[in-house]
Formats: sequence, structure tokens, C-alpha cells
Amino acid sequence: MTSLAELARPSGGLAMVAMDQRESLRAMLGVHTPTPVPDSDLTKFKLAVATELGTFASGFLIDRAYGFDQVLADRLLPPSCGLILAADRLRHPPEGGPVLDTSIDEEINPVHVRERGVSAMKLLVVWRPDERRDKRLAMAAEFVQRCRSAGLLSILEGVVRPRSDLDFDQLQVEAAAELGSLRPSLYKAQVPRRGVDEVQVGRVCERISGAIPVPWVVLSQGVTIDDFPGAVRTACRAGASGFLAGRAIWSDTLTDPTPLLRARAVDRVKRLAELVDGAARPWQEAAA
Repeated sequence: MTSLAELARPSGGLAMVAMDQRESLRAMLGVHTPTPVPDSDLTKFKLAVATELGTFASGFLIDRAYGFDQVLADRLLPPSCGLILAADRLRHPPEGGPVLDTSIDEEINPVHVRERGVSAMKLLVVWRPDERRDKRLAMAAEFVQRCRSAGLLSILEGVVRPRSDLDFDQLQVEAAAELGSLRPSLYKAQVPRRGVDEVQVGRVCERISGAIPVPWVVLSQGVTIDDFPGAVRTACRAGASGFLAGRAIWSDTLTDPTPLLRARAVDRVKRLAELVDGAARPWQEAAA
């Protein structure tokens, strides 16, 4: 059985880049081109991010459809950067927009991908306190067990759909407690209050830390590039072990990826990693 050391920095903090966006990435790329965005453009961008940022990240998350095989075949990631495979199928509304629901990707063989060098798998769970709550929890439990049986780390990403900031705070804590009780290797949470209210962000993060029995990290959805470093620092001081983030690292490099990743995103990852080293709760402590 592997450990979070495969995804961590020497400090015990986690500084990981997410590149598993699919239709949302197509929409982002589509802003900069008048023609429909082909699959090859998604793959090209993901491989550029892996190439330019993998050296500076402790983990890299990608999906099966766009670039996973090439990352392995071309050995784009150094040994210091653990490979994470998204194991979720995403269901979007017909007109596009945020993910409505998810399921486990049955085409992924956990034992096989572990043999190919994958350290962890990730499952996104759209968490709502509705009539399908038990089914989602059962799916998450099955995912954790599949990973455990294959010797893989399991990462559960609980994304809530709030009606207001106050709903968001409470639902985040409930989601963390419920999904964390399944004992995934790592839990991935949204930044409370979109990272703009340091005091409230810290308070909610402390509640998450108190509710969950495993290490956890923040993602960057809904947080601006400028606000994300402060949000990471606040979350880490409140008990988080780092970040697994995409948009706040690379979303302004879409027009000319390689030079812009080098000019902008590399320094962001370096600075965020330094924040994690100084402020994050080491995963070993959080998992004790």
C-alpha cells in the first residue's frame, strides 16, 4: 500500500496541480478561438502544463481521455511528482455549465493503472443533502475500497452546491464529515467564502479540520488567481495540508501555453509550494 509521501513535499505538505478539467476546459479554450475546440487542443494544453509545471509540483492530476497515456509514455513527470488519475465520469447539463453529477469510470482498472505508475485516483462527488445522498455516499465508499484493494491512494473531492455563503459554510462541514468518515487517503475541498474573507475562511477551515479524520487540501474553483495564495495560507494555518488546484495556477495561460506557463505559472507553483512548506499541517500529523 502506498502512502501520501508519493504526493507530498519533504515538508509533509501537498502542492499539487490539477489538470483533469474536461468540458470546462473546452469552454475556457473556446473563449479564445472562433471555432469549436477539438479534443486535440485539450490534450495539447494538458501536456504543456505537465511538462512545464510537473517539476515544481508534488502531484499532478489528469483525466483518462485527454493526455494520460502521453504523460506516461513520454515520462513527462519527474519521480518527485506523483501521478493522480481522475476516476470520475462527469455529467453536465445539455447546454453546458457546472457538473450535475458524477459516477465511477468503469473503464479504469485500478490494479492496471497502479502497475503503470499511478499513485492515486480521484473521485469528484457533487454533494447535496437530497434524496440521492445515500447513493452518492455508497459510490464514494466503493471508490475508496477499490483504491485500497489496488494499493492506490484515494482522493475524494466533495463539491457542494450552496444557495448562500452561510449555506456553503455548513454544507462544506457536513460534506467533509460525511465523506471523510469513509477514510479516503485525502479529502479535497473548496475554499470557503471564495477566499475573500480571511477571518471567515479560517473559521470554516478550522471546522473542516475538526470534522474530518484524514488530511485535506483545497482546490481553487471560484477563487481568483490573486486571492488563492492567501486562501492557501489561511487554510493551511487552520489545518489543511496543502492544495490540489488548477484554474488559479494556469487559467491565464490558455492563449499561448508554453511561454505563458513559464512566465506566470511556474513562479505561482513555486510560491504556493513555499507557503505550503511554511504553513501546512504535514499529512503525517493529520493522518495520525
